[in-house]
Amino acid sequence: MTLGALLAGLVGATSLEAAECPRKDALGTARVLAVDAKTTPRVGLKSFPQTLPLADREVVLTFDDGPNPPTTSKVLAALAQECVRATFFLVGQSASRHPDMVKRIAREGHTIGHHTFSHPYMARIPFEKAKSDIERGIAADEKALNGVSTTTPSTPFFRFPYFESTPAQLDLLQDRGIVVFGADLWANDWEGITPEQELKLVTERLAASGKGIILFHDAQARTAAMLPAFLRYLKQNGYRVVHVVPGGATHKSADAH
Repeated sequence: MTLGALLAGLVGATSLEAAECPRKDALGTARVLAVDAKTTPRVGLKSFPQTLPLADREVVLTFDDGPNPPTTSKVLAALAQECVRATFFLVGQSASRHPDMVKRIAREGHTIGHHTFSHPYMARIPFEKAKSDIERGIAADEKALNGVSTTTPSTPFFRFPYFESTPAQLDLLQDRGIVVFGADLWANDWEGITPEQELKLVTERLAASGKGIILFHDAQARTAAMLPAFLRYLKQNGYRVVHVVPGGATHKSADAH
């Protein structure tokens, strides 16, 4: 199927209920990659010199700013339809409002990371205020997920809002053993573009880079509408999805890095 056909298929697309491997020809998750802050404290070439050890045509799917039930549920359904696992960086305020959606994300096998409590511009606020927003966000996510408010994350993955940070903030997270995720490419889904335009943009960028950590926003309706076609594009063009988990997590197919 051509990109044009994929774009055309977006019109009138409907979401499916999440199901476990509904199709034998699903994209699937190729492997699990354990990421440890000791060896890879910061990843993503848009922000840092290094990224994850991905082979050509391997991608890591990440989603920011959720949970937002109307759109996150559609994203989860698209991922489930293709048996794909991703990482969701949650905003603590939203997690507090929608704990059932946080639990659903985890129950369906995805990794939950953290994205502050209130999504501020972190480099523009005092260090103590930034630290508080980080910790409050982790505590809110953990409360929604496990019923216990703690600033020790069960999954030590974090992404800065707007990819904006200071050296002191980065050091704080590294000292706490929390991996900071940037991205290698993104879909500009925060802009006023159509799902078709988003699909064209992200597939062109992925074709140019050949692999990488991809940033989407599950709170964006255009991404929820575009995602099924993007996953089909990955399948039809020989890309493989890598699911990231914390180092030390036990998974049968986890690679040691």
